[in-house]
Amino acid sequence: FYYNGFMILLHNISQLLTLSGGPQRGHALGNLSIMPDAAVLIDGERITAVGSSADLLSAYPSAELFDAHGCVVMPGFVDPHTHLVWAGDRAAEFELRLQGKTYMEIMAAGGGILSTLKATRAASLEQLVEQSHQRAMQAFNYGTTTLEAKTGYGLDIETEIKQLQAILELNKMGPLQLIPTFMGAHAIPPEFKGDAPGYTRFLCKEALPAVKSWWQEHAPHQSLPFVDVFCEVGAFDLAQTRTILERSQLLGFPLKLHVDEFENLGGASLAAELGAASADHMVKTSLEDIQQMADSDTVAVSLPGTPFGLAQNQYTPAKAIIEADGLLALASDLNPGTTWNESMQFIIALACRYMGLTPAQAIAAVTINAAAAIQLEDQVGSIEAGKQADLLVLNMPDYRHLGYRYGTNLVSYIFKRGKLFSIG
Repeated sequence: FYYNGFMILLHNISQLLTLSGGPQRGHALGNLSIMPDAAVLIDGERITAVGSSADLLSAYPSAELFDAHGCVVMPGFVDPHTHLVWAGDRAAEFELRLQGKTYMEIMAAGGGILSTLKATRAASLEQLVEQSHQRAMQAFNYGTTTLEAKTGYGLDIETEIKQLQAILELNKMGPLQLIPTFMGAHAIPPEFKGDAPGYTRFLCKEALPAVKSWWQEHAPHQSLPFVDVFCEVGAFDLAQTRTILERSQLLGFPLKLHVDEFENLGGASLAAELGAASADHMVKTSLEDIQQMADSDTVAVSLPGTPFGLAQNQYTPAKAIIEADGLLALASDLNPGTTWNESMQFIIALACRYMGLTPAQAIAAVTINAAAAIQLEDQVGSIEAGKQADLLVLNMPDYRHLGYRYGTNLVSYIFKRGKLFSIG
């Protein structure tokens, strides 16, 4: 259920995590700006006021009241890296990995991304939307209110645009807000097997202009999607990545990168040089590349679900990023091959255990810093007057239960653009 069209006053909040003040660098990460016994006023889709319960109850006596019953209220989770839209599954490959096959070995044998490519190419738009909507609602129910969604399981113009269509349809359906990314440079498709330079030329000369033209016709009032490239051995090398990104930038697309998941190729420094919104994965990233990132506004997005899903023991060097005064965010990397997980609560738990983050640091990394990774920090990611009313009401009195607990849903209610949804 939800309220709609009313001025709503949330009160009797034990801890209001405002995350005010913008993205958090280095050792500032984890400043939750907590207000005890607080209240939040929502008018339509926006937050109008934040203050003490006593002050706001007195100032707005005609507002509809929502009693938080002494629970935590915080910004909705922002998931800045997912592969939400696909068809089929890769459960058989999970079994192969348990038998000792590596991710790159499976991909080289025609599995991995190329397996999902076949299923996604064969699926209708309606089938893609139906399957992906189930995942979108699961993510929403676990507290994600804004989610980046990539293409990349078509690797031809027709299917990549079909994925973009699905993202637009899912965004219209709501309540989850989707931020689109074109990732034609996710892998080398069968038509270009052994010819990464040829596929790079195809992307630059044909695919990127076609996507821009299609987008401007079908989503004229929306900004162009991000463009992302998988800079990795077996995918696109550093020179090819630069070529694709520079062409994308020339066409007006904002940039993101997959970097250093398996090997350090220098993609993080390239992301910083080109002013990309984020560089993601960053497992094998060198200290030099980390410093280049920290000297820029490019956000380092860690995806701890991926090494966990692959049963690997190396994670993003979060403490090195913090020491370098970098911007660190967390994301789910929801995808069919390595980490089919829609819960950002579980990502927080992983980051606390395997990256050494405190619950407060992890919360900042999935809210205000994650918003910066999709260039929406002025709209979502914190609870401040004027921002979009995306809030979570947790069924607990202390924020530290996030990270401490896992495997269960700690969200009771969600406000998305001022509409209230009951979970469970």
